[in-house]
Amino acid sequence: MKHSDGFDARRLRPRNTSNWRLRLGAGLAALFATFGVLLSMAGIATLLGQPAALGPLNESPAAASTFIVIGLLLLVFGVMLWRRCRRRLRSPSDLSMAPHLMKKRD
Repeated sequence: MKHSDGFDARRLRPRNTSNWRLRLGAGLAALFATFGVLLSMAGIATLLGQPAALGPLNESPAAASTFIVIGLLLLVFGVMLWRRCRRRLRSPSDLSMAPHLMKKRD
């Protein structure tokens, strides 16, 4: 016997959240990654003997290597944050079913 009084399937699904925070986070992460690449390239250019790209900030090899390390850290942080935001943006917001309950396809 079915009891359907007061049952609403829409209550089972989570509400759609606004994606503007995740999109803003992904854009900010892309800026971090870009800035990290540029900072690393400036440090590498100084170590290779090219004119200082950042003026008097990285004239010494120690400052150039510091810029390389900071740039690589920014790049890694930006890529990780971008991937996390993209993963959350792409995650399905509907009901999920366990894989072992799905139909077997040959």
